[in-house]
Amino acid sequence: MKYNELGATGIKVSHVSCGGAAFSNIYGVFDEQKSVDLIQETLKRGINYIETGPWYGQGSSERTIGKALKGIPRDSYYIGSKVGRYEKETAKMFDFSAEKTEVGLNNTLDLLGLDYVDLIQVHDVTFAPDMSVVLKETLPTLERAVRDGKARYIGIADYDIDVMQELVEESEVKISSILSYAKSTLFDNRLQNYTKYFKDKGIGIINAAATGMGLLTNKGPEPWHPASDDIRAVCKCASEYCKKYNVELARIATWFTLNQPGIDTNICGFWNIEQMSDTVDVMEKGLTDLEERILNEVQTRFFDKITLHWDHVELPVYKEKLNQIYKN
Repeated sequence: MKYNELGATGIKVSHVSCGGAAFSNIYGVFDEQKSVDLIQETLKRGINYIETGPWYGQGSSERTIGKALKGIPRDSYYIGSKVGRYEKETAKMFDFSAEKTEVGLNNTLDLLGLDYVDLIQVHDVTFAPDMSVVLKETLPTLERAVRDGKARYIGIADYDIDVMQELVEESEVKISSILSYAKSTLFDNRLQNYTKYFKDKGIGIINAAATGMGLLTNKGPEPWHPASDDIRAVCKCASEYCKKYNVELARIATWFTLNQPGIDTNICGFWNIEQMSDTVDVMEKGLTDLEERILNEVQTRFFDKITLHWDHVELPVYKEKLNQIYKN
């Protein structure tokens, strides 16, 4: 396993890390015991960073990870969680207030059965009613949590990299890492435009969603995916092309992402032990000759001349739902 230092934290995280969204029903019905076994096997394979948050299953991810970590030496792994995004119900989905931030972190520690997390991140800051709430309430509350020993470092996580860059510039609280998702992929590799900026500031770079949250798989994305029909259609064509040659699109897409420079760790949402092993194997052994050829052809045919994204899609939808709630 390859290990990289997470910014200037001194923490050396595995290049592949374990994503906690899989330990919920976001990507299908999960089995708790199988998930516990998976997490424990993941640690045995040398993966030492686990990423979670209260949004993933409204506590099921953190609870499952907590069960898996019982009896495992605390100094043998690193774990990150989040605050800011919580419930499925639109009106209670986001809360960046100081009070909720403190309560949310305490609940996370209770579910994980831990005294502290290594990294606590503000989740989807784009959805804050105003950035001043994050700057004046969320981040200072997390800074106190660090002083109290409940967390070691503070990060931010969002789809919009510009928003994270803005927060880094404006925050009086030290931000040690950023988490970007679906922007180090075959169809959108814009994270590379920002790696030097964050690296120069000693900020760790965490990447997630190598498959674009299921778009770059032979199976295809879940119905809730925010991508437009046009984006789905392009990715579907890429997957059908891979199927013709009995190649899994997710495998070549993951290899592409794992080989992008400047990224400290790549969060992968493993569904089972076989998938985890395959991800580690493709990182360590690379692609077959056939897979390399299909990757080059998929890039040329479907993704080289266009960046596919869902910028400015989810926030307006969320605000409209809130407006409807307030009207009623």
